[in-house]
Amino acid sequence: MQTPSTQRTGLLFGFAAYGMWGLLPLYWHALSDIGAGEVLAHRMVWSLPTALLILALLRRWSWVTALVRQPKKLGLVVLASAVISLNWGLFIWAVSTDKVLESSLGYFINPLVSIAFGVLLLRERLRLAQWAAVAVGAAAVVVMTVAYGKLPWLSLCLAFSFATYGLIKKHVKLDGVAGFSAETAVQFLPALGFLLYLGSRGESSFATGGLGTTVLLAFAGVATALPLIFFGSAAVRLPLSTIGLLQYLAPAFMFLLGLTVFGEEMPPERWAGFGLVWVALTILTWDALRNARRGRAELRAAALRAREETAAAAAAAAAGPSGAGTPVAGAAER
Repeated sequence: MQTPSTQRTGLLFGFAAYGMWGLLPLYWHALSDIGAGEVLAHRMVWSLPTALLILALLRRWSWVTALVRQPKKLGLVVLASAVISLNWGLFIWAVSTDKVLESSLGYFINPLVSIAFGVLLLRERLRLAQWAAVAVGAAAVVVMTVAYGKLPWLSLCLAFSFATYGLIKKHVKLDGVAGFSAETAVQFLPALGFLLYLGSRGESSFATGGLGTTVLLAFAGVATALPLIFFGSAAVRLPLSTIGLLQYLAPAFMFLLGLTVFGEEMPPERWAGFGLVWVALTILTWDALRNARRGRAELRAAALRAREETAAAAAAAAAGPSGAGTPVAGAAER
C-alpha cells in the first residue's frame, strides 16, 4: 500500500521523467543522419557505464546478488529490456523519419492502454469516467484508421510496448537505478557486438561522423538514464492508473515540437484523432482530481473518527470498570 509520502515522491519522479522524455526528440533529431539501429546500439552501450557510475556513487550493489538468486525476476528483467529496446528503436526511427507527431499520438494513447492493462491483467477496478475515457480513446484509433485507410501502427506499437514495459516493471519491483542497471547489462553485449560489426565494415559513425556526432552518441547513455531511472522510481511508488495519467506530459511536449520545431503537417483527420484522445485525457484528469479530493475528505473523516474513538477509550479507562474509581478514592481517605 502506498503512503501519501511515497505517492508524492513518486509524482515528483514521474513529472521529471516525462518532462525529459518529451524533449528527447530534439536529441535524436540531431542524430537523424545516422541509422536508427546504430543510434539505438550506442544508446544501449553507453547506458551501462552511466548506470555503473551511478551505482558506484550510491554504493548500491546488494541488489545484484539478490536478483541473480531469483530466476523468475531475472527473466522479467530480460523481458523488460527486450520490450524497452523495441520501444527505443521505434521512437528513434520515427524521429529520424519525421514522424514525431505520430509518435506523440502513441504516447497520448499510452495512458489509456496502461489503464486497460490495469483492468485486464491486474484486476484494477475502473470508475465510470475511466471507462468513458478508454472508449473515447478507442474511438480516436478508429477515426485515424478510417481516415488513413490503415491502422496507426507506429502509434499503437509505441503505446503497447511502453505500457507493457510499465506492467513488467510493476512486477519486477526493482528501484529506478537497479532496474535500469540490470536492463542495460542485458542489452550491452548484443549492442556492442552490433557496433563492432559496423566498425569492421567501416560503417561506424562514431569514428567518422565528427566530434559533435561522437559526443552526442557518447552522451546517449546519460540522456537515456535520467528519465528512465526517474520512471522506474515512479513506477514502484504509484498505482498503474496514476502512471497512466502522468504519461500525457511527454507527448504534449512531443506534439508541440513536431508541430512548431519540426514543422510536420496536421491534416483535419489527424486533428480529429488527436482531439478525441485529448477529450479522453480531459475526462481522466477531471476524474482523477475529483477522486483525489474525495480521498482526502475520506482520510480527514477517518482521522477525526480515530481521534474521537481514542478520546472515548481514554475517558473510559480513566473512569474504570463500573465506576470503581470512586471507592478507591474513598479507601485512600480512610
